[in-house]
Amino acid sequence: MKVLVVGNGGREHALAWKIRQSPRLTQLWIAPGNAGTAEEGENVPIAADDIAGLVAFAKKQKVDLVVVGPEVPLTLGLVDALAKEKIKAFGPSKAAAQLEGSKIFCKLLLRQSDVPTADYQVFRDADSAMRYVKARYPNENEKTPLVVKADGLASGKGVIVCSRREDALDAIDRIGRKNEFGRAGLQMVIEERLDGPEVSILAITDGKTILTLPAAQDHKAAYDGDTGPNTGGMGAYSPTPVITQELIETIEDQILVPTIHTMKRNRKPFRGVLYAGLMLTQTGPKVLEYNVRFGDPECQPLLMRLQSDLLDILEATVDGRLNEIELPTWDPRPAICVVMASQGYPGDYENGRAIRGLDAAAAIPNVKVFHAGTTLVDGQVVTNGGRVLGVTALGSSLADAKLQAYTAVQAIRWPGAWCRKDISDKAIQYTMEEAR
Repeated sequence: MKVLVVGNGGREHALAWKIRQSPRLTQLWIAPGNAGTAEEGENVPIAADDIAGLVAFAKKQKVDLVVVGPEVPLTLGLVDALAKEKIKAFGPSKAAAQLEGSKIFCKLLLRQSDVPTADYQVFRDADSAMRYVKARYPNENEKTPLVVKADGLASGKGVIVCSRREDALDAIDRIGRKNEFGRAGLQMVIEERLDGPEVSILAITDGKTILTLPAAQDHKAAYDGDTGPNTGGMGAYSPTPVITQELIETIEDQILVPTIHTMKRNRKPFRGVLYAGLMLTQTGPKVLEYNVRFGDPECQPLLMRLQSDLLDILEATVDGRLNEIELPTWDPRPAICVVMASQGYPGDYENGRAIRGLDAAAAIPNVKVFHAGTTLVDGQVVTNGGRVLGVTALGSSLADAKLQAYTAVQAIRWPGAWCRKDISDKAIQYTMEEAR
């Protein structure tokens, strides 16, 4: 099969790396790719949001399957445009991708599906949102457990968790007046803040059959101890000890199945990856948000553990015959991904810093370094983004996987490189407490 992977991040490197292992693969392209994907296949200089360019390339090269990594081309209708040319593509339609493309669309669908989520209000301007917060919390010193969200796509940064009234008003100002997130902030959602462990459940579905993947946990906050601003994700691990098989069945019954059925009833059938960001509250799991593609960095540890042919799963999903293939098998060992970032991220940062130590890191057993924000300049791998690398490792235990991953991290250097030091610590602590 000829396959085109769309995107240039760590998720796309992981997808390309896993697809390359399929004996059915004959040719692999990545558009636009990065320095790491160049080792898995052939990079082509077409931007992920260049819908016409991607369709033209797929048509010219007679691509058998296009695998869309990021959310932007999905919300722009890449899958629909490819379908018009009778080219198979893994991912939801433009209509179905609104689950991620619009927080308001998602909230309305959750309400229609009777899926548990936080109470919320929708606002079309900053003034009305500020009046709502001031009326609800008249005391300036009162605790304000709210989350303010830009409606549209904001690279994972348009969600602001607030503890004080001033925090909420500042978040509204940033989204609605300063236009910090551009058109994504034309509307906003204000919802109650939920408490509990946050987990990610990813499921692959062809619109009829749901294949739930092992649980993973992302680390959104920039700094250790889940402090600092939200990012696109600073690390992840899989499986998640706090998620039992009983809880997965509850999530399937109360969240995934109703969502897929409602999308089908609304004539927006969903095919691809349905990623549920969940909060495990005292009253049960509640949906924080949906994504419509593999998470980044959750994709990296998940694919490190996948032992089945990914290409078979992706093609069966597109063809609507997910119920006909064997259930995938997984390495029982846990996997951890540590994101190495550029100084200044998630704010401003500089590109073009030479990266050293990649070969030394790759030589460490059970380690794979997935590239995210990298490019090649005169044969040298240099930084080209805020999140630069996803150092991923398997281990006999979570603690062993963490040791392997951070040993590899220590081998890699560039000016201003940094990472969180506590990826998976919550899970290790939970496992130790359960063992007592």
